[in-house]
Formats: sequence, C-alpha cells, structure tokens
Amino acid sequence: MGEVQAKRPSGRGRFITFEGGEGSGKSTQIKMLAERLSAAKLRTLVTREPGGSPGAEIMRHLVLSGMGKLLGPDAETLLFAAARDDHVRTVIQPALSQGTWVLCDRFFDSTRAYQGSLGSVPMGVIKAMQRVTIGDLKPDLTIILDVPVEVGLKRAAERRGNGTPDRFEGENLRFHEELRQAYRQIAAEDQQRCVLIDANADPETVAARVWKALRDHVFTLPTSAPTA
Repeated sequence: MGEVQAKRPSGRGRFITFEGGEGSGKSTQIKMLAERLSAAKLRTLVTREPGGSPGAEIMRHLVLSGMGKLLGPDAETLLFAAARDDHVRTVIQPALSQGTWVLCDRFFDSTRAYQGSLGSVPMGVIKAMQRVTIGDLKPDLTIILDVPVEVGLKRAAERRGNGTPDRFEGENLRFHEELRQAYRQIAAEDQQRCVLIDANADPETVAARVWKALRDHVFTLPTSAPTA
C-alpha cells in the first residue's frame, strides 16, 4: 500500500470523524491516522466528543459521571449539544479554516445513535439541535468501526483495568447490541459520507482499511470543498 504524497492544503482542512461502540478502537485508529497524515506533511488536530474544548470538557465530566442519565435522555441531549456548540466554535471551525485536518473521536452520529436510537429522543429534536450547534458543518468522511459487542466490551474492560465503568460502558448487553445496529443503520443510510469498517482485526489491518477509505473518499476532493 503506497503512501500518498499530499500537499499542504491552501484552503479548508478536512474533517474526519470516527464512530463506533465501546472498545471499537477509535482512539488507536485516530492516533495511527494522525501519524500517517503528519508524515504526509498535513497539519493535523486530534480531538474528541464530548469534550475537546475547556467548556465541553466540563460537560464531558457531567455526562460520563452519569448525571445526564439521571436527568433523562432529553436533558442529556441538551448537555451534548451545549458541549458540541463550544467545541465547534472554539476548536473545530478555527482549525478547518486554517487548513488543518481535524480527526474527531465521535461527533453528531453519536447523538443520533445513543440519544436518538437508544434514548428515543425524537429525530426532529436532534436535527433541530444540530442546526443550532453546527449549522451546515458535516464531516468529509465518517469512519464507523464495527466490532462484535463481546469483543468491544472485552477491550473496554482491559483498557479500564480496575477503574469504574463510565456512563455508557456500564450499560447492559442489549444496549450495546442495539447501539451496534444503530451505527450500522447510519452507515447504510449515508454511504456517501460514512464507511463501515470491520474493526475485529489487528490494529495495522484496520488502519489499512481506514487509509483506503480516506484515499477513496477524501484525497480526491478539491482543497476548497465546502462544508456541506
């Protein structure tokens, strides 16, 4: 698999998001892709949701501590929306405007899957919040890493060690099975933006699949591509 000799973009950067259930390998694959893009002389920023900016990190603590679950799915969705608004305004949009490639661990598809499909928050409500928080911004490419639930939960437990499961890791098996199906449905509904990747393999094999998706969907775009 040959390297792409990409030139530093003169216009807008690229926005790549990674999605998937617990233990799907998002952090590992983002790190590997960031290293490869940097080797291709592309400015790269790695960020995450919820979080990624000082204000959003406060929201992250509230959500993962379980506070959002106590308040209910509607309120939890509002917390995510508030965090995303701060993240987009202060981190993502400025970076893209400077020609930086932004790699984000979760974005609005997580809200669609967790709070929409599993939390039963009406999609109309989620889309309304999306219009307010991100406008017409959307990823150039969304990588959805797919692993069997048992594999993902085992990875998450190994990563966590003796730590306490967070708000979502602590959900039951049925929750995680439905989450996997929600992500697969998102990938099927938006094949132009989303690529479903079998992540039940060693990191190098998965990274090769991610790189192919990037070459097929992103490197062919003009550097002045619009955000929507």
